[in-house]
Amino acid sequence: MSELFDAIDALVASRSPLPPPAERKRLRQAHGLTLEEVATTLDVRRATVGAWESGKTEPRPPQREPYAHLLKQLARLYPSPTATEGGTPAATPAATAPPVPSAVVEVAPSAPVAAVAAPVPASPVPAPAATPPSPRTAPRPARGSRRPGAPRATAAGSPAPAGSGAYAHGPLLVLDADDERQVTGYGTGGLLLDVPARSLPALVEWALAEARVGAEKLHASGKDADPLLVLTAAACGRYGLPAALSDAERSAGRLREGHKVIKLLERAGWKLTRRGLGPWARVYRPVTGGRRQCVQLCIPSWNALDGRSWGHAAELGPAELARVLGVYAQRVMTPVGSSAVSGLELMTALNPPTRASEPDQDGKRHSEHRPGSLGTEPVDPAPCEAIDGHPVLADLPRFHIRGPQERLFEEAYDWARDLTDAECMQPHLVGIDVNLAFGAAANGAIVGLDSPPEHVTRPVFDPAVSGSWLVDLSHVDLNRVKFAKKWRGLEGDLLPSPFTPTGERPEGPAWYATPTVAYAVELGYDVAPVEAWVRPRSGRFLDGWYKRLRDAYVGTMADLKVAEKLPPGEFLEAMDGYKRRDPELGIVVDAVKMTVKGGIGKLQEKARGGGWVPGQAWPALARPTWRPDIRATVISRARINMHRKMIALAAATGRYPVAVLSDCAVYTADGPSPLDVLPYDQDGKTVPGSFRLGVSPGMVKHEGTQDVLWGVGVLEQLGGDGKTANLARYIKTGEVTARDTGE
Repeated sequence: MSELFDAIDALVASRSPLPPPAERKRLRQAHGLTLEEVATTLDVRRATVGAWESGKTEPRPPQREPYAHLLKQLARLYPSPTATEGGTPAATPAATAPPVPSAVVEVAPSAPVAAVAAPVPASPVPAPAATPPSPRTAPRPARGSRRPGAPRATAAGSPAPAGSGAYAHGPLLVLDADDERQVTGYGTGGLLLDVPARSLPALVEWALAEARVGAEKLHASGKDADPLLVLTAAACGRYGLPAALSDAERSAGRLREGHKVIKLLERAGWKLTRRGLGPWARVYRPVTGGRRQCVQLCIPSWNALDGRSWGHAAELGPAELARVLGVYAQRVMTPVGSSAVSGLELMTALNPPTRASEPDQDGKRHSEHRPGSLGTEPVDPAPCEAIDGHPVLADLPRFHIRGPQERLFEEAYDWARDLTDAECMQPHLVGIDVNLAFGAAANGAIVGLDSPPEHVTRPVFDPAVSGSWLVDLSHVDLNRVKFAKKWRGLEGDLLPSPFTPTGERPEGPAWYATPTVAYAVELGYDVAPVEAWVRPRSGRFLDGWYKRLRDAYVGTMADLKVAEKLPPGEFLEAMDGYKRRDPELGIVVDAVKMTVKGGIGKLQEKARGGGWVPGQAWPALARPTWRPDIRATVISRARINMHRKMIALAAATGRYPVAVLSDCAVYTADGPSPLDVLPYDQDGKTVPGSFRLGVSPGMVKHEGTQDVLWGVGVLEQLGGDGKTANLARYIKTGEVTARDTGE
């Protein structure tokens, strides 16, 4: 008999009365509950609760009865205004309790249904100072932006939702303003915050005192990431900033001095760095009592998110942009500038220059040099490592052009050749591209640390010593080289030289980084350096940097359904249109790649802006991370890695590249696939030491395929032969937009 009663109870529960959909939403919002919280408590997806509130679907057992119970409790706390018209409203707990501002009530992401017992009035009042804001999920329509859809907390590749602690609301907020000038902060995990600040100085104060935005340090001796506030064009207008910079301001890279907003910041005691209030700005107060007060600003409408690194990110709605930047912040670091700047800053964040000392006799700790870092002071390069205009070259005549015997010139490949008759008979040109080539080259690189270079004459070459070497490598003959400890005969004229970026054979002594000279020894040839600049203290400074970026890249690719260790054919299928699966994560992938490339490039940042005179220092030289020798080492390893793979493929198959541009090599083939170039057996194994298809850094992907006739047409269009036009530059799309000038 009891089973019948249980069945009757279940039948009644299946028809538990519910208020209309709009009332369901009103009751939830009145109590400050998020869709995510309700969904988590009822063990359903957030989109399911949203569908119940929009009337698209109706709750079914077993969730219907507890959902009805939740709404019933909320209805007691927040009676519908229409239900009390013409009579006395029913007494509610809020009528007898002191009003609690809704803007200061924080609801835990996993709050149980019982949490509704705490009464909160529906009408918000301004939040008092120094109290944390509360999350919400019902955004106002944002000017020029789409209303965000379901929060992405559970989507692949999305940052975790807000949690607890000093940075409970994540690393950043994208701020947008509506037509009523109300500002909403879009955070990671679908978080939404009301932003009470009415001026830029007040916004900075709020970000530090109340917003609970920031990120934990990446190294025990490092520092926490500053809050990042991203201002949409509408938010710029709300805080007195122009939606776009004028031509003069854009050229200067900053808002004009004396602008009213800058004056407001100054009057409030805030300072700007030397780059001023530009697309990326740092607003700070000097450190007092060991407390850092700094907020980073990003303004996409001022071209903060360069399309070369961030694709169409600047065109995204605030919720989508928060997701993109949030994923990047979580996997790489909170961005602090361009991808190049962030790549450079990541080096220091992962390998800080100082650490806390052991307690002294008074029990106090002091800042001291941290071994393995670059230290806190810049180090001058050796004369051969310095770029033109550097102060160490001030004694050279102004228009003096340094040749290979005076300047270290380690750069990426830009080499091409004519096709042989046999290659012209093959129908396809296939391009393969190395994943994160500079990142893979950074891994394990031995580079100089904080010590200045020391000059040595007639040194004995040591591949374990970081430095620059003046040595003649013109005797290395690619027709006969040692590979896998065996001498091999090759067609050397069909390969680029490993010692020059142009691929031309050197004609005499020249300066090379350690990896380049070591490769000459690896190929079986003796070397006799004339002189060298070596660094006595060296180490693997970039290993942690590589691992962080490698994990970010591989993890994001996995979210795009391109996993590691896929068989070659499956990998090529997974790569086909992978960005279309989630265009926002596709942006993150490109940003990570540009962070690697740009970070290495920033190690040799050149002078910028007017007024600089050759021989004078420029701001970048004041950084310990201005290290052209480290850049040279990484690029040397990348070029050598490329050459080593090409030799392995040539020795095993007789295939030679027809063009190489940085990390892309082009081969002729009988078919259009990389599998028609790379010899894989039935077990998925290929030539040891050669190119391998896969997503990991150092492995290769398909760059593009074109007809050989297309290649001939490109050469005719550019008015040159294979030595003046590099087909690797155009293999991806087949489009030739400009004449190749070699620049």
